Amino acid sequence: MLHRFVLHNDCIQEASAETLSAGQVGLLSGWGVFSTLRVADGVLFAFERHWARIQRDAALFHVELPVTPEVLRARLLELVEANHAYSSTLRVAIVRNGGGMWAGPSNGRASDLIALTADTKEWGHGVKLGVQAQARHAACEFSGAKILSWAMNLTWLENAQRRGFDEMVLLNERGEVAECTSANIFVANGNQVWTPPLSSGCLPGVTREVLLEEIRVPGIDVGEKPLLPADLQAADEVFITSTTRDLLPAVEIEGVKVGRTLAAQTALAAAFRSRLAQYVAEHHPAPASKA
Repeated sequence: MLHRFVLHNDCIQEASAETLSAGQVGLLSGWGVFSTLRVADGVLFAFERHWARIQRDAALFHVELPVTPEVLRARLLELVEANHAYSSTLRVAIVRNGGGMWAGPSNGRASDLIALTADTKEWGHGVKLGVQAQARHAACEFSGAKILSWAMNLTWLENAQRRGFDEMVLLNERGEVAECTSANIFVANGNQVWTPPLSSGCLPGVTREVLLEEIRVPGIDVGEKPLLPADLQAADEVFITSTTRDLLPAVEIEGVKVGRTLAAQTALAAAFRSRLAQYVAEHHPAPASKA
């Protein structure tokens, strides 16, 4: 559930406060970028990676960033403090205010900063996946960008849930696996773990990046390669990753059971938790010195 206070530009205010206008083109057209962060013990996990992705996507879509990363981090921590949301999920969005025929009167800002926190969702011990064809256009110059226009993903997720699934595997125009509606996907065969490359049209998820670039488990190799739906069905393990899910096993795809072991996922999940704890320890505010 959404917490009491939100961040709107420079102010922490009640979530019910009237602050947005109908003429904000970013809200009418989904013109903006966003990211979802994990708050762990009051620390914004992997904030640098989230900022780097926001910066890349904002440049691609001509969305002016209203703050520096240092200011953004400070304001988000103020929001966490206001909501006492020390272990939570945080959404930050940059909404473009101008452009197109429906732009309203200017508020003097090229874009607005909006952030909110919510309780972390409990996802259970495994997910059932459906499959959606032609859901990603990998050749598009905007593929892989995390933008506010998210209605297709939400509709596919609703369709999955109506069919008794938890998530949907999205295929690209070549019939390759790209990702899920809000998660990346991995397969494991023995000690080899693979995830689709960015050329598949998938988002560069932060948890995905951490697994590829920071996590090292002896005897397990993690890399990228194109995957087909048949590769998921034949894999020893299938799991999905996201900021809110960490590493979550898939137990079924289109009603067919998948995975015969959890060995790689279990080892990588333990290493990921260790990296999370290390990051929190490194970024936790130093205690105030006593006079």
